[in-house]
Amino acid sequence: MSLKFEILKTSGKSRLAKLHTKHGIVNTPAFMPVGTCATVKAMMPESVALAGAEILLGNTYHLMLRPGADLVEKMGGLHKFMNWNKPILTDSGGFQVMSLSGLRKISEEGVEFKSHVDGKKFFLSPEESMKIQHKLDSNITMAFDECTPYPSTYKRCEDSMRMSMRWAKRSRDAFIDRDGYGIFGIQQGNVFKDLREESASSLKQIGFDGYAIGGLAIGEGQEKMFEVLDYAPDMLPSDKPRYLMGVGKPDDIVGAVLRGVDMFDCVMPTRSGRTSQAFTKYGTVNIRNARHREDPRPLEEGCDCPLCTHYTRAYIHHLQKCNEVLAVMLLSWHNIRYYERLMEGLREALAEEKLQDYVAEFYSNQQKGDIEPL
Repeated sequence: MSLKFEILKTSGKSRLAKLHTKHGIVNTPAFMPVGTCATVKAMMPESVALAGAEILLGNTYHLMLRPGADLVEKMGGLHKFMNWNKPILTDSGGFQVMSLSGLRKISEEGVEFKSHVDGKKFFLSPEESMKIQHKLDSNITMAFDECTPYPSTYKRCEDSMRMSMRWAKRSRDAFIDRDGYGIFGIQQGNVFKDLREESASSLKQIGFDGYAIGGLAIGEGQEKMFEVLDYAPDMLPSDKPRYLMGVGKPDDIVGAVLRGVDMFDCVMPTRSGRTSQAFTKYGTVNIRNARHREDPRPLEEGCDCPLCTHYTRAYIHHLQKCNEVLAVMLLSWHNIRYYERLMEGLREALAEEKLQDYVAEFYSNQQKGDIEPL
């Protein structure tokens, strides 16, 4: 095991910690912007770092298709290829393969699928996923798994989870240990508690550097997700990082931190930036709305991102109406900065033993809604 996870302070189930990797320290709770194709959409890597991100997520499925793992390795690995010298986590490709329901065939050995790009056939197994992630030089490799959709039958989830646990063992066996790098196992079981328990037990027997909670945020809704998170993190080792995959909205993240989760990723900040939606302490803002046309105020008072420090709501509204790419860039930067400020606030509150006060203020502000127009 080659990643060090240092827990500094706890409050209830919440933890303040540092994850040490070859390419730097990740302070947790942490949010990872998603750089699917070796880029966070509409953002330069330098801008993502300035927004406060300490780790990015890359995608094995997309990168194996374009430009290919061999080319990334030839270019010196993903860090050099995309000019990001901080830690990188790569998912295994399992979730994307699940979404290709009409283009793939699953067997015990792995998944045969057709590329959504050109229809070319590929085969992805636990061993091949580990090989690709090694070539990408990601600091955190994810075990290869299958994610069942919601809803699914108990039998479907049971069979899938047990196959994923067999794949987890093969992934761990194929992973090459080296200093500053590690591999995370992924708990599956959908919304069934006994399956989650069995999955966690299997993963602990195999032994990983960290543990992810997979198979959530796939349509079950926040209430059901929190029901699972009330027990799922507790099933995993307390001395290792816990990563909730694909989550989520700001209140999803706050609720998950209270339930013992340390790491998150989601496309929402940048996807919302491309659809005129901005996150603020008072909730979401649709900057296309006419109410912003003559508003001279910043998007969010107190935010230190370029949009809020240099531009008005009226200007960003104008850019959106004209479909100018600068609007997408500025909104994406603001949204990522909002998420990173949220994580900074959670970490500071944990350090100062004021987490409950911070969370209460967060929910109170969210319920107020956006400030009224002039």
